[in-house]
This record gives sequence, C-alpha cells and structure tokens, in this order.
Amino acid sequence: MDHIDRQIIDMLQENARTPLKVIAERADLSSPAVSARIERLERAGIIMGYSARISEEKLGYPILAFINLEVQPRQKSEFYPFIESCPNVLECSCVTGQFSMLIKVAFKSTLELDQFIGRLQDYGRTSTQIVFSTPVGPRGIRMTGAEEDGVL
Repeated sequence: MDHIDRQIIDMLQENARTPLKVIAERADLSSPAVSARIERLERAGIIMGYSARISEEKLGYPILAFINLEVQPRQKSEFYPFIESCPNVLECSCVTGQFSMLIKVAFKSTLELDQFIGRLQDYGRTSTQIVFSTPVGPRGIRMTGAEEDGVL
C-alpha cells in the first residue's frame, strides 16, 4: 500500500460516495486507475464495505448507551447468536478487563434500555453508561500524514 492508496482510503472514509472522477483528480490519476486501486483494496480486505452514517436520535432512538457484560466463555456460543439478533445493538466487542463484552446500543427510552439490560443479565453481570454527548463520533483511521506524525 502506497501513499496514493492511503489518500484514496482517507477520501473514502470521509465520504464513501465521493465520485471516482473527484478521487482521481485529487490523487492525480485516471478514473480507471483509481477504480483498479479500490478493487485491489477491497480484494485485500482493507476496504470491507461502505455504509451510511445515520442519526439514531433523529430516527427516534435518543438513548445511546454502552453496556459492559461479563459472559463466561462457555456461554459465548449461546450469547453470540442472541446479541446478533438484537436490532438495537449497534456494536458488540469481546474485550479484556473486568467485563468480557462491550455493547453499544440505541433505544427509544430508558424503559426499553432497562428491559434489554434485564435480558442481558441472563448471561452475566452488567454495568451501563448512558451517553450524554459524543465529542468525537465514529471515524476511520487517518492514513495520510500519519507516518509523519509517528502513528503508522
């Protein structure tokens, strides 16, 4: 992966709908060359897909929370299909520390959140943090300039 690939990744992370022509102009390449690079990055699994960022709040889900859950290893085979089937779960990660799962959820009300936590407690102990604000939202890893910053 070279500097141009990194530049393309940055542009796509900023706006995945950026037209190939615009990416090509900024990267000083032809549109077919940019398309070939993007396809190569997709085949390599570096670009895993494209999605739209939405406002959960504007869709009627103003309660955003992070739930820590302590799941025993023997329960994971039962827990994973359960958590995958929950539409209010935005993300679930297996983590280190006191709890084994970190779950990001969005709900219409604290009552719905409370009911969901009750269901989770069938799998283990929980600890919940409700989000007041998000000063830095979801974003990708900045690729260009990162080498100079000593990050990559």
